[in-house]
Amino acid sequence: MLIKNGYIIDPASGRAEFADLQISDGKIFSIGQHLSVSPSEEIIDASGLTIAPGLIDTHVHFRDPGFTYKEDIHTGASASAAGGFTSVICMANTSPVVDSVSVFSGLAAREKEEAIHIYQAAAVSHDLKGTELTDMKALAAAGACGFTDDGIPLKDAAFLLKAMELAAQLNLPISLHEEDPSFIEINGINHGAASDFLGIYGSPSIAEESLVARDCMLALKSGADVVIQHISSGTSVELVRTFKALGAKLHAEATPHHFTLTDEAVITYGSLAKMNPPLRTEKDRLAIIQGLCDGTIDIIATDHAPHSAEEKSRPIPSAPSGIIGLETSLALGITSLVRPGHLTLNQLLEKMTVNPAHLYHLPSGKLEPGAPADLVLFDPNEKWIPTEYHSKSCNSPFTGWELYGKVKRTICAGKTVYTD
Repeated sequence: MLIKNGYIIDPASGRAEFADLQISDGKIFSIGQHLSVSPSEEIIDASGLTIAPGLIDTHVHFRDPGFTYKEDIHTGASASAAGGFTSVICMANTSPVVDSVSVFSGLAAREKEEAIHIYQAAAVSHDLKGTELTDMKALAAAGACGFTDDGIPLKDAAFLLKAMELAAQLNLPISLHEEDPSFIEINGINHGAASDFLGIYGSPSIAEESLVARDCMLALKSGADVVIQHISSGTSVELVRTFKALGAKLHAEATPHHFTLTDEAVITYGSLAKMNPPLRTEKDRLAIIQGLCDGTIDIIATDHAPHSAEEKSRPIPSAPSGIIGLETSLALGITSLVRPGHLTLNQLLEKMTVNPAHLYHLPSGKLEPGAPADLVLFDPNEKWIPTEYHSKSCNSPFTGWELYGKVKRTICAGKTVYTD
């Protein structure tokens, strides 16, 4: 395959130029000007398109096993490819929980059958109960790329410190869902003006901030790579910034919904804007953007969380939290961050490719000869409106929005896995 006339952006090397890119045997063979074409070679004209490393999402829920009426491995992979993602990391809060080598291995074998790279995180605690550690060493040997009880906070600090120390020994990240339930009456809605309008108490930001403060200290103590998942509070951003400066190996995820929307969206979109942690204030949103700008937040992840239409149609207090995000993530990054001038396109892609690849020790996330031919071709200036999804679910407040940045082709291991 020869891709001609595209604008290549590779955040890993700093390359940004018009060039051709040649693929052979699933790897990048060469990058340069006016590359020669063999008679049997497929030629793709990328005029007007940006060529970047395939996107990497460190935080997705494919609901498989246990909740496949919402999503399954295949539909999740299809949604990923449509969004430009060639690598994703699935969370462990399935049913059964990914807390043993047998569950992990069965799931990983099915994930390998898909057209994109699907990596699997394992649970920190058995059955996500936060009281008994999983066999982290055995799970790592089986191929787990990290550890997380995402969806459930780890409330026992001594237990978590031990888990961090084990993760550090294994050189794998441990990712944390930071919401102390003792502060929360109804989750998924920020405690503030919007929750007052709805007549509910909701979830105050201190629920997140108190655990972030604790876990920043534990990260500093343990030396582990600790990921603060789906950060939502400006105070949390400042805590991460402070402890990074002290030497903690902290990382933070920002989701497109947290850097695009505020809690007022719940008034407009109802349960489609309900998620954990909740959307917060404009001050928090701007603090997240500042954290992305200065590198405090180094990863953009979707927290792709499918739910059925019936579930999301329930009254807000009883509807589940979460939205889908794979198919709109790049466009929201361009629309909310690049076009307003907060980030350059290279900086956006850095947080969606090379940074997650480096943290999780993945071979992708770069464009250079010999690297895996995992690519996304997109038009950063094309306007489009999401109306339908490859995901099995459609729970998104961004349906009907006018967005910039359209994925035109996704290539994984040298094979086209999506075309617009």
